[in-house]
Amino acid sequence: MNQASTSVPLQKQTSAFGADRRLRLAYFETHPIQYRAPLLRRIAQERDIDFTAFFSSDLSMRAYHDSGFGVSVEWDIPLLDGYPYEFLPRIGDSRRIGVARPLNWGIFSRLRRGNFDAVWVFGYNRLACINAIVAARFLGIPVILRAESHLYDRPRTARTLAVKRLLAPLLRSSVSCVLPIGQANQDYWRQYLGADFPMALMPYAVDNEFFRRRALEAAPRREELRRELSLEPGRPIVLYASKLQARKRCIDLVEAWLRLAPTPDVDPPAYLLIVGDGEERIALESRVRRSGLSSIRFLGFRNQTELPRYFDLCDIFVLPSIHEPWGLIVNEVMNAERPVIVTDQVGCQPDLVHHGLNGFVYPALDVAALASCVRQLIADPALRASMGENSLRIIARQSFEEDVAGLRRALSMTVPGFREHSSAGNDGH
Repeated sequence: MNQASTSVPLQKQTSAFGADRRLRLAYFETHPIQYRAPLLRRIAQERDIDFTAFFSSDLSMRAYHDSGFGVSVEWDIPLLDGYPYEFLPRIGDSRRIGVARPLNWGIFSRLRRGNFDAVWVFGYNRLACINAIVAARFLGIPVILRAESHLYDRPRTARTLAVKRLLAPLLRSSVSCVLPIGQANQDYWRQYLGADFPMALMPYAVDNEFFRRRALEAAPRREELRRELSLEPGRPIVLYASKLQARKRCIDLVEAWLRLAPTPDVDPPAYLLIVGDGEERIALESRVRRSGLSSIRFLGFRNQTELPRYFDLCDIFVLPSIHEPWGLIVNEVMNAERPVIVTDQVGCQPDLVHHGLNGFVYPALDVAALASCVRQLIADPALRASMGENSLRIIARQSFEEDVAGLRRALSMTVPGFREHSSAGNDGH
């Protein structure tokens, strides 16, 4: 059986790593990230795992200019609470992150001093990640790798593909196991590392409990938010919530919306809310002004704790991206029990969006197909409701508990004596 195809629930068994011998796990990431902080807190609850996170930069710990959103961002959820962490010493400006920026030092000494049993690295396209992999292999510590890549997540030249094929054997010899985040990512690893390479599925998840609870809390005040936004009662709401970048293709959604207008000067019988900011906003707003329609609203950037109000408010969610590695915003909105429409280039699509069941999948860049999907859902409240129920059922299986099980499976495959199933449970579950 392919080890990446099933999810094994946690069970209580005797482990070689117990009260007297906890597995020491080092995690390497560029900077604290709002999506992953809750997962790191959950992993730190495992009693037989002594977990420490190492970050290359403290960029996200203060207000900073996010190039994707095009605005200053300061996250409104805790990024470091609930797990041990350390910021690595660095040379250079920590306010920018690039392939070789910032340049960290001290990774080797920290791994050696910490007597770690395994190293877990997120990504391999930055020098800091490569340094962690090289240091771990030099010290004889097994490396577990997780990344977002899939075969169509970005345009790649023939030269880039040739380089990747040349580097693949080096990566294969340096990494002990990979953690596919979903089907598309698993296909990527199989192409470059081989079908026989050790893999343990670790689904790309968000804090389902947080987003579900927040959406439920927002429901009683739904009409209040509608009035704040000057939206007429009863009209369905279509939501886009992401960065306004070229590859996110919000322009396709705008053009599809214009096709829904009965006549050029009459609005569709619904609203389109665009949450987010970025380099494309000026052009998008200009296009909307030229159309003369008043049913499209630009709401700007909204922080993590604000988003569930808009998830609850909307009736349909659309992510029209091309070259999208995953699209965690889809996970988030599915917790609000909403149907979703995505392109066939959104990485989460094979795992989360089942055409006709909890939403629609359409060919990327096909504006006519997108308009057809939106039109069908606007016209059918019963279909929206049934698809939303299916979204909630699907996302419930894409949780942090499956992530912990996948990580434990990878550790059992790479660290002698460590059992896949929990021996002592954890502090929170």
